[in-house]
Amino acid sequence: MARPDKVAAVKALTELFRSSSAVLLTEYRGLSVGQLKELRRALGDNATYTVAKNTLASIAAKEAGLEFLSEDLTGPTALAFVTGEPVDAAKALRDFAKDNKALVVKSGAMEGQKLSAEAVKQLADLESRDVLLAKAAGGMKAKLVQAAYMFKAPAVKTVRTVDALREKQEQAA
Repeated sequence: MARPDKVAAVKALTELFRSSSAVLLTEYRGLSVGQLKELRRALGDNATYTVAKNTLASIAAKEAGLEFLSEDLTGPTALAFVTGEPVDAAKALRDFAKDNKALVVKSGAMEGQKLSAEAVKQLADLESRDVLLAKAAGGMKAKLVQAAYMFKAPAVKTVRTVDALREKQEQAA
């Protein structure tokens, strides 16, 4: 029979799995409590970094429809439940791992799909959503300016031709 505290922990983890836009699994072996605190601060309000028992996390992942995460829930595993932008959380983990070699990104899940460690690295290398939207808007604006110039060009050429003919007739007269 399951103990009430474990049932409550599984329920809480299941809710975190379901409400998160992404989940990133890391191995934290060798990190001190101070370093984990620093990592949580680096993740900010964008993510919740939790250390959970692998069996409880595995049960919660299965209940949330992310059973593929169970294979990576071995050894000392901590989970980053991302509620904000997944790119920002992946960047925070990548940057922290550069300074602290003990942190290893194992895998993750985003939108119900498994992310390998390499996919999480690629996610971290992406620019933020705001930057990508700004680039897209800039590209669209440039095309609109180009189109406006193309529509305006024939009229400008016509005016220049008429002015040149008028000058030629004035000089001839």
